[in-house]
Amino acid sequence: MKVTTHVDVDVVAVEQDDEATVMLEIVAPTAETSGPRPPANVEVVLDRSGSMRGERLGAALLALDTLVGRLSPEDRLGIVTFDSIIEVPLAAQAIGDGNAARAAIRTIHPRGMTNLSGGLLRGLQEAQRVKGADGATVLLVSDGHANDGIRDAGQLASVTGTFAAQGITTTTIGIGEGYDEALLAEVARGGRGSHAFALDGDSAGNALAGEVDGLLERTVQAASLTIRPETTVDSLTLWNDVPTSTPGDGVIAELGDLWSGETRKLVMTFAVPAKASLGLAKVATLELRSVALLALEQQTVTLEVHVNVVPGDQAAGRVPDPVVQTELLAQKLQRRKLDLAERIARGDVEGARGTLDAADAFLASAPMIASERERELLEFGELRADLDTDALIAAKRARAQHHRNSRKRGREE
Repeated sequence: MKVTTHVDVDVVAVEQDDEATVMLEIVAPTAETSGPRPPANVEVVLDRSGSMRGERLGAALLALDTLVGRLSPEDRLGIVTFDSIIEVPLAAQAIGDGNAARAAIRTIHPRGMTNLSGGLLRGLQEAQRVKGADGATVLLVSDGHANDGIRDAGQLASVTGTFAAQGITTTTIGIGEGYDEALLAEVARGGRGSHAFALDGDSAGNALAGEVDGLLERTVQAASLTIRPETTVDSLTLWNDVPTSTPGDGVIAELGDLWSGETRKLVMTFAVPAKASLGLAKVATLELRSVALLALEQQTVTLEVHVNVVPGDQAAGRVPDPVVQTELLAQKLQRRKLDLAERIARGDVEGARGTLDAADAFLASAPMIASERERELLEFGELRADLDTDALIAAKRARAQHHRNSRKRGREE
């Protein structure tokens, strides 16, 4: 795995408070296409409530059938369905020739309410039962609000976080405009997985296929970054919205799994108090831990972040690294997307328009790399078009964009 750090400014002025922003870039190793890969463990938790009737459930079932064809005989697949009743059409098992899995898929039909928590918990149990040293992945697909069982997003995220610590990742796919995007995004956040918004059944099938393709090409599991600022650093801001803990000597950011060749970027800002003497000054130590899947070996990469303390007139001429600045500004824009989604959830559509106006003004003046500016302009343009026609769709797209760009930024789509 390749890990590099980029600092926006490598010099700070002597006897002046300052700050340094660091971008950590992680590139996962490329999978060996000719060699064996560890068997995958996939648990699909599928909403079969009445609202899934028609093309939504049909597309999801077609995607499941396609998934069966993509798996190797040694891969394990399980299916849990939920409405007001939880069922296990396919207990997690080696896929073999796929006949048992396809027979189970043919038994799934829409009915009932939405006990999302019951389905999720049963899927996590099944994943835990068959997971090996290389872990497992739960894929939750739903188009509704949880109206039975546990409905609190924080509680469910805590549960998926507990299973994530055991190597079980949870990814969520929300379909249409009726699902609870805040709940599904939080469940995925806790589970160290992805959250995707699918406008219709076909989009949901594509999202499911994309996640499975990535899963089958994972090369890194359970990546985490420990950030240990020096005692002289006043504060630390981690701009990416990833699960964190504070064990006492720093901050641990949970990054989850990485796909073959995937690039992941994290941005953090350190407040550096005035230094009394010139020369090299250490700001922080970064420690990246992960498991290489093919060898199932723990790997640790340790990097130190330094700045050079120089006279004030020399520091005045510094030029911030444009790549780091662009990444920092992009993460600030993701916070505006989350703000937009939360304003819509509160019924404040005019406030959401104000958020979009502020984002447009920010993009007009921010010193970003042109290609990244165009990407953000396109995404905010989609959100404005959605807001003009359907605020609920705008909220879901905004939250999905925030999740993807803040937690998984750098992943190829």
